[in-house]
Amino acid sequence: MVIHPTFAGAEGRYEDYIYLQMLQREWERPTAEFERFSHFADSERPSARAALVVLFWGYFETRVERLHRTAMRGLPQRVLDDELRRYSGIGSRLHDLYKIFFGTDYFEDLRAHGFSVVADLLKDIHERRNEFTHGKPQAINDATVNALVENLKGEHEAWIAVYNRRVGSQDDRGAPEG
Repeated sequence: MVIHPTFAGAEGRYEDYIYLQMLQREWERPTAEFERFSHFADSERPSARAALVVLFWGYFETRVERLHRTAMRGLPQRVLDDELRRYSGIGSRLHDLYKIFFGTDYFEDLRAHGFSVVADLLKDIHERRNEFTHGKPQAINDATVNALVENLKGEHEAWIAVYNRRVGSQDDRGAPEG
């Protein structure tokens, strides 16, 4: 069995804990504050806690950038910055840039680590968050919010596993192992 080095950094920045506190606060907010959506038909009503999903996705995007920056820390800074600029959207970072750096995409990496449920959840949240942003707020419904909350621990464990594997699998130059 190969045991890869583990690095502090998958969670460890100050803003990670701020995001987590904000997610908790959003989840615990009294539902009476959300009654303004009650006049919408069920199929047109966004979740009263849709902000939790949007907030989570912002948090997730910061972690994906951290993964790329840390794993490729051996590249010249201007090369890394150029790649992150070229692949500035989260979709291209999860698929295209991830494949350039690691030979697979983020979702397949999650599946390879035994986190298929998390991969499916993140794909769904990504699609729904995009729909929300582009004029369909009802895409983030109560089922989406509940699925995220129920799977936050698993998503967190998946993130740490992938982060440690990808950051720990780099040689001193920052290039992925062959």
